[in-house]
Amino acid sequence: MQLKKIQVASKVGCQIRSRQSEIRNQSCPIIMGLMRLVLHLNFVSQIFTKKNTRTMEAMTLDQLKATLRGELIQPGDAKYADACKVYNGMIHRKPTYIAYCADVSDVRAAVNFGRENGLLIAIRGGGHNGGGLGICDDGLVIDLSRIKYTYVDPVTKTVRAGGGCVWGDVDHSTHGFGMATPSGIIGTTGVGGLTLGGGIGHLSRKCGLSIDNLLEAQVVLADGSVVTASEKENSDLFWAIRGGGGNFGIVTSFLFRLHPIDTVYAGPMFWDLEKAPEIMKWYRDFIKTAPDDLNGFFAFLVVPAGPPFPEHLHMRNVCGIVWCYTGPLENGEKTFADIRTKFGTPILDWVGPIPHPALQSMFDALYVPGLQWYWRADFVKELSDEAIAQHMKYGGNIPTMFSTMHLYPVNGKAGQPKPGDTAWHNRDAVWAQVIVGVDPDPANAEKITKWCKDYYNALHPYGHGGGAYVNFMMDEGQDRIKASYGENYDRLVAIKAKYDPKNIFRVNQNIKPVAEGSKASA
Repeated sequence: MQLKKIQVASKVGCQIRSRQSEIRNQSCPIIMGLMRLVLHLNFVSQIFTKKNTRTMEAMTLDQLKATLRGELIQPGDAKYADACKVYNGMIHRKPTYIAYCADVSDVRAAVNFGRENGLLIAIRGGGHNGGGLGICDDGLVIDLSRIKYTYVDPVTKTVRAGGGCVWGDVDHSTHGFGMATPSGIIGTTGVGGLTLGGGIGHLSRKCGLSIDNLLEAQVVLADGSVVTASEKENSDLFWAIRGGGGNFGIVTSFLFRLHPIDTVYAGPMFWDLEKAPEIMKWYRDFIKTAPDDLNGFFAFLVVPAGPPFPEHLHMRNVCGIVWCYTGPLENGEKTFADIRTKFGTPILDWVGPIPHPALQSMFDALYVPGLQWYWRADFVKELSDEAIAQHMKYGGNIPTMFSTMHLYPVNGKAGQPKPGDTAWHNRDAVWAQVIVGVDPDPANAEKITKWCKDYYNALHPYGHGGGAYVNFMMDEGQDRIKASYGENYDRLVAIKAKYDPKNIFRVNQNIKPVAEGSKASA
């Protein structure tokens, strides 16, 4: 009997202990989760408190990983090789860290980590920069591509775009409301890079540059703080980011003005190469007095060898103008009637009604990521007969199918602001000229680079002011940067010294703060 009681008690005890163990096992994840949450909140508190509480030690890698909602890529990770790629296949750089930021908090954490650990910081939006300034060796790349959203307000006629958007995202969302904002000529270009450098494109003569339509920006500064830049808040910063590039902070959102532009009358017209001098001499006068509704950039190019281009034109070196008329569609035929007959029938004429996003993405399939690119550029005010002769020499001998020269008009509405109204100084230029040597084969890199440099050297004496559109520049030295900003440069230096005195953001067309600027000019 006693043995039976002991056995029953033992069985009950086992059941009790088993239940206690089960409760502990169920509670353990909860307790551990709470402990991890406390640690995480402690990390976040350390990251986002004032500087005077963060001077003791730098943020550790583990703290950064614990804070990021996005993803941190390092050498040896399976995604590392792809994460190092940028649009220009000629650029090969190997950063130590690539932080894919999911939101503004991630950007702040990454900036703090990079600054406190003395890392070189590169900022990547769309990754299109010709000089590969969205990536660096041995440092930290802060990638914004996951901060991708758009919000159109049809009442205020504005669109807000995340810092990781490309222009195709914006064009798609705004077109649904029958509106558009100036947005370059390639849909895969990043909103951030194009805007901060100025932003030229099909709508420049009608609506101005992208910066002329920027109303507000959210900016993460070098100290990790977040500010709004607009005409009413931090107006000096707002002035500087409109053309001053990524020198002053990381823009995580943009607010743009929209215009009632839906379907345009647009597209390319090509002519035989021998007609180029006559067309250029007509074009140089025509575009100066053309109505703002009409934009057209002149180009030397090689007709791509594939559809939809007619086979008999494949690989022919030609000249052309890519038009964009934003006036009433019923006036389109009349607008181009004289142009279509003035130089004989164009060998290709695709000008007609087209949705604005289709025009914006017309060249996307041709200029895919990974091609070899080499760039040279200038501002141009006068297109002299002597300059046209040099254009014929090099524009008439394009080395590869993808290489080209474009003359983008920057007059009309883009030329109306005064040189000091924004950081973009060259408001009196008529064109932003760019020469690009492009090819998919790395074996042709030297050939396209030499052609581009030779072409540029021949044309540079006919340029305006010695500077260029900064988004078209490679690593060309401090004098070129100063020339590009002209009389605005000293003001930019002072604003740089205010917002980024230690030049944390320097992987760009760098405007050095006062101390470094003084050393550089000494």
